[in-house]
Amino acid sequence: MGRRDTEEGQLPAPVKPPDGGWGWIVLFGCFVITGFSYAFPKAVSVYFKELMKDFHVGYSDTAWISSIMLAMLYGTGPICSIMVNQFGCRPVMLIGGLLASAGMILASFTTNIIELYLTAGVLTGLGMALNFQPSLIMLGTYFDKRRPLANGLAAAGSPVFLSSLSPLGQVLLEKFGWRGGFLIMGGLLLNCCTCGAVMRPLDMGMKRKTEKAQDKYEAKEMLPIGGKSEEGISTTDGTKKVKKVKKKPKKGKKLLDFSIFSNRGFIIYTISKFILVLGLFVPPILLVNYAKDTGVPDTEAAFLLSIIGFIDIFARPACGMVAGLKWVRPHVAYLFSFAMLFNGLTDICSARASNYTGLVIFCVFFGISYGMVGALQFEVLMAIVGSQKFSSAIGLVLLIEAFAVLIGPPSAGRLVDALKNYEVIFYLAGSEVALSALFLAMATYCCLNRGKKKEPPPEKNPTTGGGSDTEEAESDMQEAEEHSSDNHQPAHSTDNAMVAASEEANHVAEEQSGEGGRCPEGDGEVLARDGCNADQTVERDRF
Repeated sequence: MGRRDTEEGQLPAPVKPPDGGWGWIVLFGCFVITGFSYAFPKAVSVYFKELMKDFHVGYSDTAWISSIMLAMLYGTGPICSIMVNQFGCRPVMLIGGLLASAGMILASFTTNIIELYLTAGVLTGLGMALNFQPSLIMLGTYFDKRRPLANGLAAAGSPVFLSSLSPLGQVLLEKFGWRGGFLIMGGLLLNCCTCGAVMRPLDMGMKRKTEKAQDKYEAKEMLPIGGKSEEGISTTDGTKKVKKVKKKPKKGKKLLDFSIFSNRGFIIYTISKFILVLGLFVPPILLVNYAKDTGVPDTEAAFLLSIIGFIDIFARPACGMVAGLKWVRPHVAYLFSFAMLFNGLTDICSARASNYTGLVIFCVFFGISYGMVGALQFEVLMAIVGSQKFSSAIGLVLLIEAFAVLIGPPSAGRLVDALKNYEVIFYLAGSEVALSALFLAMATYCCLNRGKKKEPPPEKNPTTGGGSDTEEAESDMQEAEEHSSDNHQPAHSTDNAMVAASEEANHVAEEQSGEGGRCPEGDGEVLARDGCNADQTVERDRF
């Protein structure tokens, strides 16, 4: 077919990410969502002492509030993927914002610790999970060339909100108590609904245009000659029916695409990320207690986390800019490996730090490496699976990370209680992070890069399992062409088809034979695809 508009049967081209425009608003929304998701579970720890007094519980009992929030954030990944694939990002984020806010508001009226687990832990954690994952999906939809920078800027929301929510929580606690603080925090979480409202779908109206063009194109292909008859093809001599092209039922989008496990790059990334999470969060969790045990005052020990957060704010966008360079982006997996190796070696080299100066130096380098890891982790996943399968991939990855989060830090705490030695914990955590870096780099080089050299060149229409609407429409049109070419084969099947054709089709056939067997000009494009040749003209003359 020639190059015509959609109404002539040509499918519209897929929408390209704008890399700007409304995407910057989406980026700001993702910045806010990321900040709430990662910083909020840590920020509520300022209320723990008051909760211990009111409910007469221990520190470990109150710490379960943050643990449940993080478990819901990671463990509900597949549920979020299913909801996003079914309903879209914007509705899921609006519901998530309402749930997160309702959880903290209800928590301000609780009378025991179990009710806090269910409200502030489960309900608020689920709400933040329903906001976090769709925001990353929308970010990958709006950005392509500038996606590494966008991921770095969005990831910077975590340290920014952590450095602001913790002091704010302390002020609210002093003025309004923990119940008033929870109530106001719940009101702040309503901003997640605002962020969800700006997540405008990029391909709005695209599916309707695609389906309309597909229906019109198939209607032309179903006609035996010219495409002017609207009557169906009836039976012939009672023994055989001419093949009738029907609209193929549209395949429903998979709620959770498990075909990504056939992607070797995704398997390598998932294993590496599991090993990474086992040791990544251990040093910042134990840092304050480690500093106190070495004789550092409480205020100075708490300031160490502020140093990490301050460095982290600038490290993430800077790493995103570096990852977006033309000569770096094709090798972003190796840059991610370097960031993890840098972080692991920082833990190992700082295990023997015995004074405050050594701990400050550790926090500076840890903040840089930690920011690099945070900025690159989702960019690498997007580069491996693509934007179409990212919604399913991130849900499954977060679920697997949830197990590592529940194994790593608690195990480190038990080892500290048993050994009374923090050096071993830092060595162990650094070794796990460095191992994940080496595994990702070596597996990427050996299994992926070498595999690409040995693989034969891909076919013209490879089946990737993406299941997009445009690909389905193209496959339907290809099948329609095959059926139509079968209907025009010489021999008795063609004669039977001509006998069974409608009056209007016969009239067109007579005009065609009168003009010397030429194809009708009005629909020459459609018939040219079906192969109107001299042999078929002879058959019509005989008839």
